[in-house]
Amino acid sequence: MVPREHGDEAIVADGHGKEEEVGVMGVSSGGADGDEEQHGGGGGKFSVTSFLWHGGSVWDAWFSCASNQVAQVLLTLPYSFSQLGMLSGILLQLFYGFLGSWTAYLISVLYVEYRSRKEKEGVSFKNHVIQWFEVLDGLLGPYWKAAGLAFNCTFLLFGTVIQLIACASNIYYINDRLDKRTWTYIFGACCATTVFIPSFHNYRIWSFLGLGMTTYTAWYLAIAALINGQVEGVTHTGPNKLVLYFTGATNILYTFGGHAVTVEIMHAMWKPAKFKYIYLLATLYVFTLTLPSASAMYWAYGDELLAHANAFSLLPKTAWRDAAVILMLIHQFITFGFACTPLYFVWEKVIGMHDTKSVCLRALARLPIVVPIWFLAIIFPFFGPINSAVGALLVSFTVYIIPALAHMLTYRSASARANAAEKPPFFLPSWTGMFVLNAFIVVWVFVVGFGLGGWASMVNFIRQINTFGLFAKCYQCPKPGAAIVAPGPSSLHH
Repeated sequence: MVPREHGDEAIVADGHGKEEEVGVMGVSSGGADGDEEQHGGGGGKFSVTSFLWHGGSVWDAWFSCASNQVAQVLLTLPYSFSQLGMLSGILLQLFYGFLGSWTAYLISVLYVEYRSRKEKEGVSFKNHVIQWFEVLDGLLGPYWKAAGLAFNCTFLLFGTVIQLIACASNIYYINDRLDKRTWTYIFGACCATTVFIPSFHNYRIWSFLGLGMTTYTAWYLAIAALINGQVEGVTHTGPNKLVLYFTGATNILYTFGGHAVTVEIMHAMWKPAKFKYIYLLATLYVFTLTLPSASAMYWAYGDELLAHANAFSLLPKTAWRDAAVILMLIHQFITFGFACTPLYFVWEKVIGMHDTKSVCLRALARLPIVVPIWFLAIIFPFFGPINSAVGALLVSFTVYIIPALAHMLTYRSASARANAAEKPPFFLPSWTGMFVLNAFIVVWVFVVGFGLGGWASMVNFIRQINTFGLFAKCYQCPKPGAAIVAPGPSSLHH
């Protein structure tokens, strides 16, 4: 960040790599009206490269949020329903979906507040991507910066690990001649190519394709389960163990806690202030994918899902299933890039490469980030249980507790509330009401998400280590003449 003379302007790049001054509200320095249409094409000329590669509109942000929110977790939600039961599964999805949308709204408000203050001070964000820990630093100080950086980076690190594990888990159902660990090696190398994608501006076509692929997969799961019907002797005993119940609940908390990249997505927008309700609209669409697919799978397979964290493992091999697996693999590659890009930014800033314009030099500098992700995916290949552990221990703080606390502290004084860049929303027009809601989120998520969820998910996670061991060669792979070993209801005595 560098000082500049025009305090009401910030910088983004247009579709041709040129830099243009655009403020947080989307006000351009060139005398233009800042409308989104002017940014997509370079002087009114249509460019295929710009159309596919460079995005910053409201629609781009919506596709990014929806695409990033649900990927591999779609395949584990039926597993969570078997732990929670149908009613709790549906209610918790709705509850955490709206809770996550609220905290994403808080993050967007804090971003606008931070950027507005900095722009008034004459700070330029030329070639600089604002990140969540910088927002916390600017509004609340270095201790909050440290907390935000630690939780956010650790969550994103394990988020990318989960995508890599999911890639190996999914491809195994098409080609089981290689074990899952070998597939992890292969997909780790493939996902390393995301180092060449500069920023969230460049995910326009990928976000669109990713959401389309997940939509196909979700409806394939729902329709296939309904067509195949209930398996013989199906039972629906959940919930019957506390450890299973809270493990499933934290996986759903994780599902709707995908807004660790909210600030980076906002910064890629031409008008960041328009982001406020985008995450909510994305969540409403995601409900149409997660609720039908998880409900139908649980209805059809019931308690069998307790031993199958990946929904693909129960569905018969058909061309439709193979298509869903392939599309999900591509989307997981995209989601890997979504989660890893903020880590790339942090690393670039640490080593002083963030302002470098050469894509190849930046890609080379980013490669060390991929190595620990690769390694962790090989150590902990526990597809499903790792989601719950990450949800309880990291997502609870990163995207629920810290944003709610940060909003309460930022606007604790009367002067801060009077000069706020964003006033309370129309549906909750009271600062007191916002404070009460934020306090509820902090207490609820700390007690239920982090406390009970942390206990349950770690019990389940440790059981996976004891059963399969670290560096498991092929987690939950069927063995000839042997059933899959997994933590079913009778195997957990707590």
